[in-house]
Amino acid sequence: MPDGGGAESPGLPAAAADFPRGAAGGQAAAGGDTRPLSVWDALRGSLVIVAFFVAGCLAGLFSALPFDVAGARLSTYVLYALMFCVGITLGSDTALAGRVRRLDPRLALLPVMTAVGTLAGAALSTLLLPPLTAGDTMAVGAGFGYYSLSSIFIADFRGAELGTVALLCNVMRELFTLLAAPLVARWFGPLAAVSIGGATTFDTTLPIITQSAGKPYAVVSIFHGCVLDFSVPFLVTFFCTM
Repeated sequence: MPDGGGAESPGLPAAAADFPRGAAGGQAAAGGDTRPLSVWDALRGSLVIVAFFVAGCLAGLFSALPFDVAGARLSTYVLYALMFCVGITLGSDTALAGRVRRLDPRLALLPVMTAVGTLAGAALSTLLLPPLTAGDTMAVGAGFGYYSLSSIFIADFRGAELGTVALLCNVMRELFTLLAAPLVARWFGPLAAVSIGGATTFDTTLPIITQSAGKPYAVVSIFHGCVLDFSVPFLVTFFCTM
């Protein structure tokens, strides 16, 4: 994989170059471990999620659970727990605010452009998917790769069918980022590699993006993922209620 970031890019803080590869994603060992990230290490988290999804489908299909999951509103309580965990993750990173403050202000537009491009593409996809409305496809796109949160919201608002579509689409976005980030960084530039990851650049795809785009883009990737992470509940709810 190309290193893509031997020299520090203009407008990026010097502190970004010192950010340990994969620190937020937990994919590399602490203490500045710079060993190459294998494809299996990059994909393992997503494949585990898909495996749990398939196991849940089979459990529901064969009525393996001793209670009615839909009637118990289990997904709603899981959503509350997930939001709590996201808050803990962001709140416990005491250095995050300082790293974000040192960013070039122009880079604040990157998550905005990612959101605009994603939602525009999702809206255009209704031309190929006539049963779905623009609100449906834009709600799915507004997950920005955050499949666990967005699929629960969409399932609650629009039903299990569209919730499953949201889960699969956003899982595929994360898998695409893990596989294609090196090529995207080489062909279209490091910011493009950050943008395709959506909300996942804060954690799961951070190691592969840092390795592909270069260490100076680690803080950009974290900021980009944080902004989109925060936007998911609001945008998904908005488009689901259109």
